[in-house]
Amino acid sequence: MQLLLENDLEFLVGGAYAMAHYTGVARDTKDFDLLLRPADVGTALGIWRRAGYTADFEFTHWLAKVRAGRACVDVIFRSGNGLGSIDETWFGEAREANIFGMRVRVAPPEALIWQKAYIMERERFDGADVAHLLASCAPLINWQRLIQLFEPDWRVLWSHLILFGFIFPSKRNLIPIDVVKEFNSRIVKEENEPPPHDERCNGTLLSRIQYLSDVTTGGLVDAREAARCQMSPAEIQRWTEAGLKSTRRRRSD
Repeated sequence: MQLLLENDLEFLVGGAYAMAHYTGVARDTKDFDLLLRPADVGTALGIWRRAGYTADFEFTHWLAKVRAGRACVDVIFRSGNGLGSIDETWFGEAREANIFGMRVRVAPPEALIWQKAYIMERERFDGADVAHLLASCAPLINWQRLIQLFEPDWRVLWSHLILFGFIFPSKRNLIPIDVVKEFNSRIVKEENEPPPHDERCNGTLLSRIQYLSDVTTGGLVDAREAARCQMSPAEIQRWTEAGLKSTRRRRSD
């Protein structure tokens, strides 16, 4: 972080440290998350390499890593499903925090919720993080901004809001009634319309391997192939294969 500050390169803190800042929920973590604009990642990696660190892309569509011995920093510039590049709005809505004795900016809660809401892998589900962010930050959240982030995937957000009322019954009123009414009306409207002639499986935006059969033999189209997902066919394949390898490794263990 000090190197980035010295070189006037903007960044945000995410991950477990951002969660602890907003929710007070602290947990051990094997790495530290920094969020950068995609255009700044190459410059940052060069800065770290010149300082003696090992720094390179892990997955070219969303993640780089910086290593020094056993310490690891994840450099995130997009989501693993190819959606949502880190952009100016993330920086404009960021909050300040003291981390490692440094005054830095952390990702805004709306962006953290958006980033975590799609993570529904077999081995990892970030729904608890979403629920804790809602419980701690609901009065601070710009709800229209949050809804805007999820368009056209508003059902993903709605599913987390429904679960929130189940997880924390005494806090369910933290979700603004206008938001509840809006999503309810959308559901009713859709149920009264014919289903779309869309042979797409959006499940691949939530899990890179659990819906593979639907797109390989089920005749559906992988949603990650849409233009809004900034992934090339090669990047989709590499990201998916990494998920399959991870699953096989856990089974062997």
